[in-house]
Amino acid sequence: MKKKVLISTGGSGGHVIPAITLCNHLKNTHEILISTDKRGLKYLDNNYKAFVINTPKLNNYFLLPFSFLKIFFLTIKSFFLLKKKNISILISTGGYMSLPLCLAAKILGINIFLIEPNRVLGRANKFFLNFSRKLICYSKNLINLPSETNYKLTTIKPLIRKEYYETGTYQKQDNFFTIIIMGGSQGAKIFDELLNKSFVSVAKQVSIKIIHQTSEKNINFLKDFYFQNNIESRVFSFDHNLNEVLKQGDLCITRAGASSLAELSFLNIPFIAIPLPSSKDNHQYENAKYYEEQDCCWIINQKNFDDQKFEKFLFKLTNKSQDYMTKKNNLLKLNYQNTWNNVNQKILKIINEN
Repeated sequence: MKKKVLISTGGSGGHVIPAITLCNHLKNTHEILISTDKRGLKYLDNNYKAFVINTPKLNNYFLLPFSFLKIFFLTIKSFFLLKKKNISILISTGGYMSLPLCLAAKILGINIFLIEPNRVLGRANKFFLNFSRKLICYSKNLINLPSETNYKLTTIKPLIRKEYYETGTYQKQDNFFTIIIMGGSQGAKIFDELLNKSFVSVAKQVSIKIIHQTSEKNINFLKDFYFQNNIESRVFSFDHNLNEVLKQGDLCITRAGASSLAELSFLNIPFIAIPLPSSKDNHQYENAKYYEEQDCCWIINQKNFDDQKFEKFLFKLTNKSQDYMTKKNNLLKLNYQNTWNNVNQKILKIINEN
């Protein structure tokens, strides 16, 4: 009989994408269920057995008593759910949404495995570290990891969705230098109001095409902007086949979520990372810094953004400078022997270890 595994996730794509990837790695050897909050449902289709645990945030001091009370009742709900489903392994991708399930799993003596995609140990994962069997991450140099728990850390290659391994080479049909903007589904002023002005200047000197991900509310504005400035473009909010979109890019300008950077790296697309300044513990900057240290990307500090310097820099990259080609070659080296099967075998070994 297959062991039953519950993968706890929710919130952003940065939590749900690793969960989906884990599900596909384990589905042939284990029976898999996924727990998410309401926000995470949009990333899941009918192929996944998912149920909702809508954990409240703990960032409002006035509502803390009510939040703790709700977490208490969600922990009881999780306790009976884990028992009823006969779950033997809980895997958490981090975040506050994992609290009730991890608490219930600890009470029931269920093996807990933590996934940390970022270069900085998240607060929820740090809280549950002593209760867990293993902490699975992408680097041995995990920031904020207590030294006494080093023995629990084990590394794997970044969790990348299976379709990325199956993505074919893109055959260019034009002479455009294609720039992909990953502004996130919520959009951001720097991506939607500052960068596009620089593209107008660059487009006067070289043929560029813009593929721009933004929030739903900004789609029409950006479409009109690119049309009025005669810039070839495609503007969208969400695409289930993002790998097919990304592979068209010569360059990507992006935030620095762990999954996004891992996927761009695997597809061998040089990228400019503009980390979210408000990310907890500055983890987006640390994610990008890892690739910068491998000479695989560039980092721009949003607070010090200079449009004139950026335009000159971007124009240089569109000519595929030596710096650009170095980044591209280093990305190839970084992903040497990164195969679905190699990652799959490593995950199974960790989960099945006595």
